[in-house]
Amino acid sequence: MGAKERREREKERRKNHILDTARELLLEKGLNATSINQIARRSELSIGAIYFYYKDKEEIFAALQVEGLELLYRAILAAIDKKATPEKKIRAIAQVYLRFSEENKNYFDIINYFLASPGTIFSPVLKKEIDAHGNASIALLADTIREGIDRGHFKKVDPRRHAFILWSTFNGVIQIKKLEKTILGKGEHQSLYMEALEHFLSGLRA
Repeated sequence: MGAKERREREKERRKNHILDTARELLLEKGLNATSINQIARRSELSIGAIYFYYKDKEEIFAALQVEGLELLYRAILAAIDKKATPEKKIRAIAQVYLRFSEENKNYFDIINYFLASPGTIFSPVLKKEIDAHGNASIALLADTIREGIDRGHFKKVDPRRHAFILWSTFNGVIQIKKLEKTILGKGEHQSLYMEALEHFLSGLRA
């Protein structure tokens, strides 16, 4: 391994370490209570080292958003069988998103943390980048619905609008998982999630 490659690997390792630390602090303390100083202290790096890799706090959080959204998109792509029917593809997307919320909870929580924020902390440039990554999964779902319409499997609806409706349904049902220890029965959450999906598909069928 040459010196240049070693430097690049070390740079990537440090960037990942900064993101890991920022992710921990954001979920632990919230947005306003997380500062560059705290990220530097916990990561045991100087403030100058943080600014070497990231311009400011919002750039760090934008990187976390993009990282999580890209991870989700790649997982969806890997799960979809191109030869499957549109219904089976939608079910595969639903399973991936539920699994992502469980196996990548930190990323899922961060994505939803900013979705639930009353305003945006991101500059127009960063928001555009984040939206492009978030739109990729929605677009994939919309394309699948459009495919079902073209094949005559689904009613003629607005594919993108219905993709947002279904994605919102996924999110809403996932959020009530925390009720499993109170008003939801044990193991009931997953069956509710899939039942919500089936209601959507039932209304979509031609």
